[in-house]
Amino acid sequence: MSEKLMLLDTASLYFRAFHGIPDKVKATDGTSVNAARGLLDMIAKLTQIYDPTHVVACWDDDWRPHWRVSLIPSYKQHRVVEVVESGPDVEEMPEPLAAQLPVIRESLEALGIPIIGAAAHEADDVIGTLATRSEMPVDIVTGDRDLFQLIDDVRAVRIIYTARGMSNLEAVTAETVESRYGIFPSQYADFATMRGDASDGLPGVPGVGDKTAATLLQSHGDLARIRAAAEAGGGMSAGVRAKILAASAYLDVAPTVVAVATDLDVAAPSVALRPLSPVHAADGRRVAEQWNLGASMERAIASLSQKPR
Repeated sequence: MSEKLMLLDTASLYFRAFHGIPDKVKATDGTSVNAARGLLDMIAKLTQIYDPTHVVACWDDDWRPHWRVSLIPSYKQHRVVEVVESGPDVEEMPEPLAAQLPVIRESLEALGIPIIGAAAHEADDVIGTLATRSEMPVDIVTGDRDLFQLIDDVRAVRIIYTARGMSNLEAVTAETVESRYGIFPSQYADFATMRGDASDGLPGVPGVGDKTAATLLQSHGDLARIRAAAEAGGGMSAGVRAKILAASAYLDVAPTVVAVATDLDVAAPSVALRPLSPVHAADGRRVAEQWNLGASMERAIASLSQKPR
């Protein structure tokens, strides 16, 4: 049996579950459970298809770290409900989903799935650290393209991409990135920095889109060399050079914001989750009864209880 680590971008998955599953079933106290049920069904399907031995739920202890905001104030600004000086800002979230987060955490803990976060860091940073340090192959489950920067075919780190839905999961490798964008995964952070991302409040370099960013990286290798060429006045058109130079202040700080951390004080569990222990199966059923998680919990237990192939 070969070991494999699966890292869940948990918020990406429970948001997708909440918005994709009708809010029809409630717990006995009236709490919505569509996101909790949906996440369990996702875990059942993912573990059945991709057959990990170890599973970690990576958590946003701080979804909008102040150190990133200090560099780019617009970072995720459109999703802020309340700015908190001494801790994580309050994120815009439907109340029925916010009420399910304790249920989701309790369900994961009952099943023995470690929930790992890090103060002042996002789940992406936890994923970056665990994936970089892992000595076993890694599947990162996310709908966030920014994590493409972590793909490494040599170390067997790939993305299980959920953006097209759970019925259209895509295993993204270096070959996929090269074919789709014309760059290597190691160039993806620089690519994303130049292109920008409105969903994260990253303005990018005005006038530089996917095609221009990819062409620059193909010609120069990385953002530092692109900026050096622009300053020297060669290797690109006058128009592109002007755009790069005009964005100097942004390009001074954006790479730090876009790059995921790989050096946090976190560690993946050394003990395999699968096959699931009888104790965790019993705990899962207890939580399912309390929160009316029904067949979704049973499917998760059934998949996690299987011995990896």
